[in-house]
Amino acid sequence: MYTIDNGSSIIDLTKTVNLLEKAKEFIRDLAKNNKTLLIVVTKRIVSNFTADLCQKNNFSHVTVKWPAGLLTNFETISKNVKKLKKMREEKEQGEWSKFVKHEQIKFQKELNKLEKFYSGISMLEKLPDALFIVDIKNEKNAVKEALEKKIPIVAIVDTNVNPDAINYPIPGNDDASTSIEYFVKEIIETYVRYKKAQTT
Repeated sequence: MYTIDNGSSIIDLTKTVNLLEKAKEFIRDLAKNNKTLLIVVTKRIVSNFTADLCQKNNFSHVTVKWPAGLLTNFETISKNVKKLKKMREEKEQGEWSKFVKHEQIKFQKELNKLEKFYSGISMLEKLPDALFIVDIKNEKNAVKEALEKKIPIVAIVDTNVNPDAINYPIPGNDDASTSIEYFVKEIIETYVRYKKAQTT
């Protein structure tokens, strides 16, 4: 996937194009078969961009921190998601108003914490059928859990990682925001386009 020039690793863009297309074929199949894709991008430089794009397109996503056990202990994580939904509902229905001010502040702090870590996966009712990951070195826990549960991984792989464990590696720069945003958009838009084609 890479060539060496004066001691520096350089990404082979021809392979990037070919492997991106291969990954997009897999994404198309997911969409056509109504399979779920979880987006995992926690890098601060693109986390807001990714979260906004995912919310706009109703994608489950992790953009703050990988919740330990999300895949390997899904039932426990689901309990936290249920608690988040319950607290949202209680607040919206005005049930907090019966409590004194300091109790309401306590509830709000707890809700804020749940929103921060679980709002992106609140639509995830079962294990995802695949993951799209940016920076597999940083997201090693997500990779480990996906491998353990035999969930396919599509990932951007930079020159500093071994891509052998990744089902659909895409050679690319996972440090530059423009590069990451391009790949995130390509993956999400491919899925959305073929998902819509199935419903029209």
